[in-house]
Amino acid sequence: MKLIQLSQIDASMVDLVGGKAAGQGEMIKAGERVPDGFCVTVEAHATGEVPETELVEAYERLGGGKVAVRSSATAEDLPQASFAGQQDTYLNVEGGQALIDAVRRCWDSLHTERAVSYRANAGIEDAAMAVVVQRMVDPERAGVLFTANPITGRRTQMVVDAAKGLGTAIVDGTVVPDHYEFDDDAVQDGWLEDLRTAGLRLREHFGSPQDIEWAIDRDGTLWLLQSRPITTLFPAPPATGQPRLYLEIGHIQGMLRPMTPMGVSILKAGAAPWFEAVGAKLDQRDPLPRMVPIGGRLYFDLTDFLRNKAIRERLGASLEVYGPRVQGAVQRMLHDPRFAPRPGLPFRMRTVIRATALIAPRAVAGLVSALARPEAARAKAYRGVEKIRRLTVPPGKNATAAERLRWAAEDAHKAVMTLDMQGIMWPLVAGIMAGTAPAALLEGVATEEELDTVLGGMPYNVTTEMDLALWKLAVRAREHRDLFATTPTAELAARYREGDLPDIGMAAFLDKYGMRAAAEIDVGTPRWSEDQAPLFSTIANYLRVDDPGQAPDRRFEQAAARAERMLTALARRARRRRPIRGRVATFLMRRSRGLTGLREIGKFAWLIPLQAARKQLLLVGEELFERPDDIMFLDLVEARRAVQGADLRDLIAARRAEYERELRRPAVPGALLSDGTDVEALAPQGPAEDGVLTGMAGAAGRATGRARVIRDPADAHIEPGEILVAPTTDPGWTPLFLTTAGLVTETGSPVAHGPTVAREYGIPAVICVRNATHEIRTGQLITIDGAAGTVRIDEG
Repeated sequence: MKLIQLSQIDASMVDLVGGKAAGQGEMIKAGERVPDGFCVTVEAHATGEVPETELVEAYERLGGGKVAVRSSATAEDLPQASFAGQQDTYLNVEGGQALIDAVRRCWDSLHTERAVSYRANAGIEDAAMAVVVQRMVDPERAGVLFTANPITGRRTQMVVDAAKGLGTAIVDGTVVPDHYEFDDDAVQDGWLEDLRTAGLRLREHFGSPQDIEWAIDRDGTLWLLQSRPITTLFPAPPATGQPRLYLEIGHIQGMLRPMTPMGVSILKAGAAPWFEAVGAKLDQRDPLPRMVPIGGRLYFDLTDFLRNKAIRERLGASLEVYGPRVQGAVQRMLHDPRFAPRPGLPFRMRTVIRATALIAPRAVAGLVSALARPEAARAKAYRGVEKIRRLTVPPGKNATAAERLRWAAEDAHKAVMTLDMQGIMWPLVAGIMAGTAPAALLEGVATEEELDTVLGGMPYNVTTEMDLALWKLAVRAREHRDLFATTPTAELAARYREGDLPDIGMAAFLDKYGMRAAAEIDVGTPRWSEDQAPLFSTIANYLRVDDPGQAPDRRFEQAAARAERMLTALARRARRRRPIRGRVATFLMRRSRGLTGLREIGKFAWLIPLQAARKQLLLVGEELFERPDDIMFLDLVEARRAVQGADLRDLIAARRAEYERELRRPAVPGALLSDGTDVEALAPQGPAEDGVLTGMAGAAGRATGRARVIRDPADAHIEPGEILVAPTTDPGWTPLFLTTAGLVTETGSPVAHGPTVAREYGIPAVICVRNATHEIRTGQLITIDGAAGTVRIDEG
């Protein structure tokens, strides 16, 4: 079939007619007023020849005259990619030959550089082209209607841009349109009311917020030209029937990637035993209901805390660790009447009292002991990690799928989720306290930059030790430099697994650190033990270091030496100016050098059972599905159904596709309302100095260098001395730090992994720089000030 009338098309025919024609056919079937026309199908495009005779005959049956000729690619106007403006549209086409030429040009636009690049960025390998031919509307005004606010994400607000004449001037950006915003339940006057009601109908019909092109002719009649999903919206929170405020919690630990459904489910189930240990009553179907997955990211439902009169006043200060943007977003909500104070506490007071009585004596004893004897506390923490490793015993080879699934959900985490995490918790907390308390004691005596210097070169950090161990592998790889520096990393990984590489110590490294990876808290993420390509990529980066002074171990030693010198200088200054506080602060700074590095050890310990749980889940997946990791796109309840024989292949395919789309999402809201509003987007943008981006201090110091923008650490290339610009950083990113001159991230917290490790390496870091990976381009010369929290773009 080479031509088909729009009135004969529906959504099921997208592979034949493309996304635009399918949407128009659906609008016609829904009873909307759409200009009459037809579609030149994908089958015609596949022949490579325009069906000229059939095309001209269909044009004449349409009545001739002026028509609009619009591309309708099979990858266009879909939920995951709009392709807005990527292929061509021709208006006021008149005559048979002009129509033939316009169709041919639409076909050609499928292969323009911009369209090919857009498909690649959207993860679409290929597409075919259909073409829509419609009667032209002679508009008095035209424009675009969004049934949700595309800037803030608010699902209950419509946005209209309108201009006199053709609407193409709006989408081309050549005019300043008339702009209207209104709630979707607020009745409007005249043509705006026609648009509002049409928007409500189309949103209901298609089941999602729509981007609608429209025109109103000289008689005042509304014509709908196109309706497609708004593809840029962050997924909406679950419907609750009342306003809620959600706080994204992943970015504080450097994770913006989506989590798999199984990753979320295991995280909740795994944490449940600790809450049960302190006396909390949990719903086993959802042990942590305030942890809400939205768009694959974990959000905390802050609503009940925001509405409590006693708690809400302290929220602003307590959220400083989240960075100024998220902190400001929550503070704005304090003035929103929807979150006015209400009676009642967001938790059971009896549970809090019971937990406090249980934990407090242990906490006091543990903290005092750790501060009094830091060496013994460290040794206890290390023994705790080994005990967790020893007690994590998966089921045997004859276990059933149901037994493996139960072990992964329950038994795997029992060893780590004890009240004091096998002796790890109190040394860890003591280290954090010792690292942060001197700032208050030495206010007015020491600067933030000086106190940051004391935290440099911090020993006993498992992530730092891991990075330095990887550097040692690179040192051993130098005698095979050409092999490791020039061979594709995927090939190196395959050769390693086949035993076809020189021994540089990778096996021993993986024995200790193989359970790590970027986004490692998600059990659905492959570990380095499974895929060594990111490690070989980092080794290749390390092999570019030729200056002995830039060697990571040398830089770390220098940072440690600077820290000791600064600690000695501050101790003298503090005792002179504040004798008592100065002595306390000096004691804590010295204890910090012995304990603060342990802040990473708690998560490191949990990775042991998480890796073991992953292995068991993959064995279940291997038994049930064509791809073992299909199980990662189910939650625990669904996985149990699959074990019992339920066919969930369609659900898995849909979840996998959604996950892969979310992997490409460039930004994630830090604070989100239940109507989909990105609270940060509501903030007025303050004046900014030309060429200066402002964020938050992450690690003190200044550096100038060429920017290297990296959005994924896997197979990343970075030259020594470049400044890493990234959306976020978790431990899987930190090996890149060893050769960078500085760090800039879009999210984070001063206590997150990235800035902490940056301080320990003695490199400056600026965090929470909005849109940094878009504002800064690879190769630009930039200067960062980690104490001031600024990034200056010195050279384009």
